[in-house]
Amino acid sequence: METLGIDIGGSGIKGAPVDIAKGELTQERLRIPTPIPSKPKAVAEVVAEIVRHFGWTGQVGVTFPGVVIDGVARTAANVDHEWIGTDARALFAGITGLPTVVLNDADAAGLAEMEIGVGRGQGGVVMMLTFGTGIGSALFVNGQLVPNTELGHLELRGKEAEKRASDHAREKDELSWGKWAARVEEYLRHVEALFSPSLIVIGGGVSKKADKFLPLVKVNTRVVPATLQNEAGIVGAAMAAAAP
Repeated sequence: METLGIDIGGSGIKGAPVDIAKGELTQERLRIPTPIPSKPKAVAEVVAEIVRHFGWTGQVGVTFPGVVIDGVARTAANVDHEWIGTDARALFAGITGLPTVVLNDADAAGLAEMEIGVGRGQGGVVMMLTFGTGIGSALFVNGQLVPNTELGHLELRGKEAEKRASDHAREKDELSWGKWAARVEEYLRHVEALFSPSLIVIGGGVSKKADKFLPLVKVNTRVVPATLQNEAGIVGAAMAAAAP
């Protein structure tokens, strides 16, 4: 069974059809830069463009970088604040003419990793943390998702953690991998103290460079890179759309 997954990020919007059983993209993904400003109508037009590109006519799963409750965006950290209060599900369904499911971006990535990735079969508390424009989080307790945790907004040193430890912060502050790893470690220690997870999965675009920083991060919890790396959001969005 194939379903289209679309992953909206602060810098790019990417999508592809996904083989749900295998958790694999069946066509090369299409990535389009996130519009500036990233207002709802402009982002929705990109979503529609991706749907047209693949000639898609079925169910669509879409991720959003913020809290999503019943398809409505309640926060908007790395996209335009006009999103807050917008019925994203109705917006995307209206512009594509297709049934649409919308969920938090990190939650989608976590669902994929728990279903077919490194989190499969893991009990206890598992955390998925995506490092990109911001820091996304997905929290699982015995395999069940606790949605919309948004732990990138925890306060560290008087500011939101993602302002110090996201991959965007690494690039903006021109940090070496070692200096950035120290910031990531500080953040993970804070999360570790709050939730006592048995496993932390690192996702987002930087996960494909895990060898450059993860060996430098020393925490008590086992920390591993995401199996699906930066495709986890697309796969998870498709899985959420295909769920009964």
